[in-house]
Formats: sequence, structure tokens, C-alpha cells
Amino acid sequence: MSTGEELLRAHGLRVTRPRLAVLEVLTGGGHLEVDEIARQVRIRLDSVSTQAVYDVLGAFSRAGLARRIEPAGSPARYEARVGDNHHHIVCRGCGAIADVDCAVGERPCLTPGDAHGFALDEAEVTFWGLCPGCQTRRLADTA
Repeated sequence: MSTGEELLRAHGLRVTRPRLAVLEVLTGGGHLEVDEIARQVRIRLDSVSTQAVYDVLGAFSRAGLARRIEPAGSPARYEARVGDNHHHIVCRGCGAIADVDCAVGERPCLTPGDAHGFALDEAEVTFWGLCPGCQTRRLADTA
């Protein structure tokens, strides 16, 4: 039995070829849009519908195997890095996304002035700026 199969079963999910392929793509790293995940899955399986990929990603998100992030103005993206309450930085120029570890180191990383009675377990923060490549292009455009 492979690690992927064990991981799916440990999270209460049936083992299917599409689930194993999506898991393989996600664990390859990055913040991937559904179309890119589907493209990479099709390389592995020859045929899978985009809807099937959405279904797998939904199941993974609910089971805690994938994290869905939605930077403003961008399509949803998925990543395999879950459970550590990290944050993201997004380039306003090209849309590149990078992980930012928790600024404080203790969940949920930020403490609101008033939690309104909620038991907090996570904070989601998105930092915005320009990546090094876009900074260089901007400087070249203004020169």
C-alpha cells in the first residue's frame, strides 16, 4: 500500500485513481488553480473531468488534506500545506503566491480585540506587494 493510499484512508476517504493523482499533484507543491491541477492529473490518468477534480478538491478540503485560498481578484487555488496556520503573500503584478510562516508562532497568529465569543483556531492573512521580478520590470519601465 502506498503512502497516498494510507493518507486517504487515514482521513476517511476512499482510495480512487483520481484522488491519488490529485494528491500527487498537490504534494508537488505550489498554489495551483483547478485548471492546472486538472491538466497535471490528465497527464497521469489520460482522462478525468474538471468536475471530478473539483469534487476531489472539495473532499480534500473538508478532510483537511488541502487548503483552498482565494486571493482577491484571483481564482481559487489549492495547496497541500495544511494545519500550520501559515499565511500568503501575493504579487500585484504577476499573481505569484508565496507562503509566509506565522508571524507570532502560536495559533491563530493574530488576536482580535474582540472575538465575539468565538473559539479561534486560525487566522488568514494575505500580504500584497510586488515580487522581485515585477519590481525589476517596473524599474525598467520607468527608466
